[in-house]
Amino acid sequence: MQRSLYLLLLYNVLFCFSGYGQMRSDNRRAQAAFEKAGNQLRNHQYDLAIASLESAVALDTGFAAAYQQLGDIYRRQQNYEKATLQYGRVVQLDPALTALTWFGLGESLLHTGRYQEALPPLRRYLATPGLDAAGKRLTSKYIADCEFSLAALKRPQTFHPRNPGPAINSQYDEYFPRLTADYRNIIFTRKENNQENFYESTQDSSGEWLTASLLQGDINSELYNEGAHCISPDGKYLFFTGCNRPDGLGSCDIYVSRREGGFWGAPYNIGAPVNSGGWEAQPALAADGRTLYFVSNRRGGQGGYDIWKSQLQGDGQWGAPVNLGPAVNTSYDESSPYIHADNRTLYFASDGWPGFGEKDIFRSQLDSAGKWQEPTNLGYPINDHHEQSALTVSMNGKQAFFSTRRDDAVGGLDIYWFDLPQAVRPHPVAYLKGTIVDAETESPVQANVIVTDIVANQVLYNEQADYEDGTFLAPLPFGKTYALHIKQPGYLFFSENYPLDDSAKINDAYEVRIALSRIKVGSTGTLNNVFFDIDRYELLPKSKIDLDNLVEFLNLNKTVRVEIGGHTDNTGSEAHNQTLSENRAKAVHDYLLHAGVIASRLTYKGYGQSQPVATNETDEGRQLNRRTDFKIME
Repeated sequence: MQRSLYLLLLYNVLFCFSGYGQMRSDNRRAQAAFEKAGNQLRNHQYDLAIASLESAVALDTGFAAAYQQLGDIYRRQQNYEKATLQYGRVVQLDPALTALTWFGLGESLLHTGRYQEALPPLRRYLATPGLDAAGKRLTSKYIADCEFSLAALKRPQTFHPRNPGPAINSQYDEYFPRLTADYRNIIFTRKENNQENFYESTQDSSGEWLTASLLQGDINSELYNEGAHCISPDGKYLFFTGCNRPDGLGSCDIYVSRREGGFWGAPYNIGAPVNSGGWEAQPALAADGRTLYFVSNRRGGQGGYDIWKSQLQGDGQWGAPVNLGPAVNTSYDESSPYIHADNRTLYFASDGWPGFGEKDIFRSQLDSAGKWQEPTNLGYPINDHHEQSALTVSMNGKQAFFSTRRDDAVGGLDIYWFDLPQAVRPHPVAYLKGTIVDAETESPVQANVIVTDIVANQVLYNEQADYEDGTFLAPLPFGKTYALHIKQPGYLFFSENYPLDDSAKINDAYEVRIALSRIKVGSTGTLNNVFFDIDRYELLPKSKIDLDNLVEFLNLNKTVRVEIGGHTDNTGSEAHNQTLSENRAKAVHDYLLHAGVIASRLTYKGYGQSQPVATNETDEGRQLNRRTDFKIME
C-alpha cells in the first residue's frame, strides 16, 4: 500500500510537467501536443495521451519532457520495457531534467529483471537532496531487491513446471488452484469474458484429470464474481471472496458455501468480526477447520494489505482477527496465504520482503514456541521479476500448484504444477479418512470425531462427521501415534489408536469404517488407548485420554453401570494371566473412582486368557487379545 501511494504521488507530480518552463519545446506544434496530453492525463485518457506524446516527440526529437511523460505512463501501465526506453532517451537528452527520471528508470529496470543495470539509477535517486522518508524507504527496498536478486540468480532452484492440459486449462485465464486433502479434486477460478466462476476437476483411477466443469448449485452467479477461495480438507466447505454483494459489510467479504451431495448451497457471509467495512479476501482454512487465515486492509495492521487469522469459537462463531505481525507482514502488501495441512507452514505472496521485483512467494514456519520465523523466498526461477501468487502444496509436501503465463500455456493464465524444492517443503502429512455407521442399521451417524496426539495429549481434530454420509477426514502430522475417539449420544464411545508412521502412506488415507453400538445391556466397548508396561498393571500416563473419555461417557449417561474387564494373551501361565488381568481391570476401576464415578456403578473382573478375540499364534493376534474393555450391566 505504501508503495502504491508513493507511486501515485509521483505520477500526479509528473503529469503536471507541462506547466513548467523547462519542460517546453520550441516547436509550437510539439508543445501543443504535449499540453493536449496533459489534459488527457487529467481525464485518465492514457491511450490518447500516449498518441499525443508520440506526436510531440515526432515533431521534436529532443523533447525530453515528452519522453519523461511517456515513460511515466508506460510505467503506470506496468509496461516496463517501453518505460525503460523512454527514460533512456531522457537520460541521453537531459539527465538533469528531474531526479524522478532516475527513480522511474531504476524501477522499470528492476521490474524487467535487469538488476545490475537498475542499481546505479536507484542509488543516484536515493542520494537526491531533500528526498522524503517515503521515497527513501521505497528506493532502499528496491536496492535491497536488486542485491538479493543478483545473489539468488547464482543459486537457481530446479524447476520444471508442468501443464495439466486442456482438462483444466482453457483459452481463458485459470488461477487460484486449491486441492482437497486426498488430492482427487481441484477447484479453481476461471475468468471468462470478465466473469469469474468456480470450476472443478477430478482425478480418475489412473491419475488423469477429467474435464473441468462449473460447480453445480447456488455458488456461481451471473451478477457477481467468485474467486480467491479455499477448500476444507474433506471438500465439503468452500470459503471464497465475494465483492460488492448486497449483504456485504465492506467492498469485499469472505463467504462460505457447503457441498450437499453434488451441489453447493447458497453462499453465506461469515459476518463480523472477520468481515468489516474494509476489504477482506483470499481465505485459507487450516486443516483442523478451526483457524481461518485471510487478507485485509483493516486498521491495526503492519502496512497496506496484511495477513490475519481468526479462531473458530465454541459457539460456532469466528473470533476477533489477530494480525500475524511483523514476522510475516511488512509495511507493503502481503496476499494469497496458504496454510499447509501440517498447521505449521505458511506460503504467501509479498512485495515487502526482499525479492525479485513484483510479488514473490515466501514460506514461513512456526517454531517450537509458536512464533513465525522470518520468511524464506522460494527462490529463482519459481519467483522472477513477474508477479507470483496463490501457491498450493500437496499434503506430502512434494508438489505445488500455481498459476502463471508461459509459452506452453493452453491460453492466457494457466495452472501448472511442479516439484517443490526440498529446502522449502512443509512437514509431511497423512490423514485418517473414516465413515461412521450404526452397527445394526448401517445408517450414517453424525458423531463427534476427536483425534489426539497420544504423547503430547493434544487434540488436533475435533469435528462432527458429515450428516449425510457419516464421513470425516482428519489431516495429521506424519510420524506420530494418534488416539481416535468417536462420541454420539445413545451410543458406546469408540476408542482406537493409529500409528501414522508408514512412509508408504504419506499423502494417502488411513481409511477406517467404524460401527457404533447403541447403549444396551451386554454391549461392549474396547479401551484401545489404555496402556501398561509388559507384565505390569500400573497405568501409563498416555492412558489418560481414554480413561477421561470413559469418565465423560459415564457422566453423560447417569444410569449406566459398567464392568471393567481385563484380558491377556496366552503367554505365561493361566494363573499368572488371571491375576494380571484382574489387577489391570482394578487399576482402571480405581481411576474411575478417583475421578468421581460412584462405586455402585462400577465393577471389575479379570478374564485372563479365557476370551480371546483373535488367534494367539501371531503377534498381531496376541496384541488384540491383550485389551481392556467395558460392558454395560443391568
